[in-house]
Amino acid sequence: MKEEVYLKEWNLTTVFKGGSDSPQLVELMEKMQNEIQQLSEEINYLSLSKNHFIEKMIERFLRGLGHIQLTLSQVTSFITCLLAENPKEKKAVALQGKNASVKAAYSSVLHRFQQFLSSMEQTSWNELLETESLKKYRFILSEWRENANSPLSTETENVISDLMVDGYHAWSDLYRSIVNNLRVTIELNGTKKEYSVGQATNLRSSPDKEVREKAFLALEKNWTNQEETMSRIINHITGFRLQTDKSRGTLTGLQKPLRDNRITEETLQAMWKIVTRHKQPFVDYLDLKAKLAGNDQMPSYDFWAPFRENSTSIGYQEAVEFILQQFHQFGPELESFARSAFEKGWIEAANRPDKAAVAFCAGFSLTDESRVFLTYDGSMTSILTLAHELGHAFHNEAMKSADPLNRQYGMTTAETASTFTEMIVLDAAIKQTESADEKLSLLDEKIKRSVMNFMNLHSRFLFEERLYETRKEGMVAADQLNEMMQDALTEGYAGSISDLPIHSWISTPHFYITSSPFYNFPYTFGYLFSVSLYAKALEEGKEFEQRYLALLRDTGKMTVEELAMKHLGEDITQEGFWEKGMALCVKDAEDFIRVSSLKLVT
Repeated sequence: MKEEVYLKEWNLTTVFKGGSDSPQLVELMEKMQNEIQQLSEEINYLSLSKNHFIEKMIERFLRGLGHIQLTLSQVTSFITCLLAENPKEKKAVALQGKNASVKAAYSSVLHRFQQFLSSMEQTSWNELLETESLKKYRFILSEWRENANSPLSTETENVISDLMVDGYHAWSDLYRSIVNNLRVTIELNGTKKEYSVGQATNLRSSPDKEVREKAFLALEKNWTNQEETMSRIINHITGFRLQTDKSRGTLTGLQKPLRDNRITEETLQAMWKIVTRHKQPFVDYLDLKAKLAGNDQMPSYDFWAPFRENSTSIGYQEAVEFILQQFHQFGPELESFARSAFEKGWIEAANRPDKAAVAFCAGFSLTDESRVFLTYDGSMTSILTLAHELGHAFHNEAMKSADPLNRQYGMTTAETASTFTEMIVLDAAIKQTESADEKLSLLDEKIKRSVMNFMNLHSRFLFEERLYETRKEGMVAADQLNEMMQDALTEGYAGSISDLPIHSWISTPHFYITSSPFYNFPYTFGYLFSVSLYAKALEEGKEFEQRYLALLRDTGKMTVEELAMKHLGEDITQEGFWEKGMALCVKDAEDFIRVSSLKLVT
């Protein structure tokens, strides 16, 4: 029987032939611009239409918005993929700038429509929502009406949208361009070699302590050299957001990201309280690992080190087969989807220096496809990253049957889907191994994810929260940003880590994502929420897959509180829900400590 071979490089030609020279892409972008202009003109007629015509006009308008949304997603994802596989692709950079202008025009039209909805008299509004043809849009229409709270004129809003293209969003583009083109020089065994940031970051999982430390120091040196530039970028991103929020009189600080993620502050605070309350078991875990390695405290560059020094590299083909086997155990649809993704060339996993640093999943809504991007290096971390991004892709797959305007979901539920598939693979690996040492090593890998979500992500949240408060007083210097990051890391890790990566404010790309401020708490939410989902999956077996798919499909048309109540029967505004998930994570740490402590004695 011929061995199945899974390619490490993706195929983008099925989306648009010709890459950045694709005439189909250019034609689609021009068509999208015309459709946006047409919708802009239609808004004028909406305010003049009679009540018995308005429902049909709104329904047609919403179909137009939905189509543009799918097209915009298609184009944006394609350009993102082009720049990921080759950050120096000049034509792709030009396309990115043009697409940003299209996005701004779409945002302007959407804002005008939101203002129209907010101007409707309450009785007319209630009648509109009861219209049979518009019932499926109730959630998104209500959300838009509520969000239309800017006191600025449409003309001023349009100016702000235009400024964001070459101002606010441009800073994010500049950050990505700098990082993607950086090269990290590391000397190993007397030989110097250049790595991309992604490759150098992957060396944190090396079984060789010298390699890990040298990679860490080389990266920190690079980040130090970039301090002044990056401090300006993060200051301008933060400052622009503060100024526009102030001008608009809109939600500020954390309020907007909470709204965008469809989560209440009550839920967020309940989650963080549980996280803060239960850090000690993870501090004990880190302290024990440090002692096992002969250290008083764990250096940050040792955190991702494999628990066993003789851990072997896992080939890509073997990794893919293992993932597919575990997805099969969960349910046929997940396995079938993932197998199709590998066979169709949706995965870019090659380990080469001339590609972007950050793993991601890009959705192509118009053609119902996805693409997964990562740098696979044979470590368990890489396998789990692959499973994580496939979880995002499966979420996209689940949303295919949803109306285009009901496909938009918050990062909280996005990270739930990705973490869930990651958990399936890791838990299966722990259960299947017969080696006690290997089982302990995999359990260690699992607990690392708890530490990341409960300590590292908490530190990112604390830093970003304090950054916005400090930025209100003026520009924040690079050395002050270093101090703020160090304080946040110390608090987040409860003082359990040494050699802190104080330049995490540079190396963490999430701080520079202009579309999603505070892209930190969604990971912790997704992690703990998926723990509860996974527990139910274990109880119900393969029958759970259909319930899981139903939950994913609902993520675009309800809040996370409503989602949890409908599909889990849980009130996530209460600490009790988060306690149940945390108890399972704490048990992992306690089990590891109990077994590993014997190594200190023997």
